Amino acid sequence: MSNGQWYPPEWPDRIRALAAGELTAVAPRRAATVMLLKDTPQGPAVHMLRRRASMAFAGGAYVYPGGGVDERDSRPVRWSGPPLAEWTARLGVEDEASAQAIVCAAVRETYEEAGVLLAGETADSVVGDTTGDDWEADRAALVDRELSFAEFLDRRGLVLRSDLLGAWARWITPEFEPRRFDTWFFVAALPEGQRTRNASTEADRTVWIRPEEAAAGYDKGELLMMPPTIATLRVLGRYEAAADALAAAGGQDLTPVLAQARLEEGELVLSWPGHDEFTKHIPTGPEGGPR
Repeated sequence: MSNGQWYPPEWPDRIRALAAGELTAVAPRRAATVMLLKDTPQGPAVHMLRRRASMAFAGGAYVYPGGGVDERDSRPVRWSGPPLAEWTARLGVEDEASAQAIVCAAVRETYEEAGVLLAGETADSVVGDTTGDDWEADRAALVDRELSFAEFLDRRGLVLRSDLLGAWARWITPEFEPRRFDTWFFVAALPEGQRTRNASTEADRTVWIRPEEAAAGYDKGELLMMPPTIATLRVLGRYEAAADALAAAGGQDLTPVLAQARLEEGELVLSWPGHDEFTKHIPTGPEGGPR
């Protein structure tokens, strides 16, 4: 493999089984992830986590903070930024409760996995420091699902700052994967006074890295990534400041990207629409592998 594309060895067999009608696709779970940016003298850097090699899904891959939507993420919260009607249309979901749940998941997961909180005491403020034993106790309670995000915000008298997020992309895990996610990617700038830390039990390393540097590591086969991660990194690398990327979020296409597998001239072809670099050709024989 000439690059760092995450490609599980069991995929060819699962793709063949799906094509033969022997595999039933599971419904994807909704999820959210945040590309957290900060400015450096060399340009914006993005915060990334390396998933532990022991993880069943994408072990060893570099990802952004994120995770699945909690059913409690739709509970009413104090809200600032675009109204839920706008978020519903932007995210392409069926109702405002679903839109709120996705945005809340993005903010909650960023706090759970990176210790960064996109919320403030007022609609135009943001907390400046989330370190300390009391903050850590609340973060741990969120991770353990002992505390809902709505309860957390209410306890601290905080307003969720949806205006600090920009919806960037939407990718759906391929139908042949046993664990599937319908994931919205957001972009945000690191709030002043806050700092990231490796707060995730799923990651063994965190790093601030310029998008073009991360993409170069992927191209050399040094950094392992899934297609949506490297695809979003390539676009982020075009911007000279975090504010520029955030301002560009409204123009990003949120049409869901879902891998397609088809039979073509004696081989299975796996592709992601609009992203030709990820196309894989898989011989139909039992010993075939991707190329």
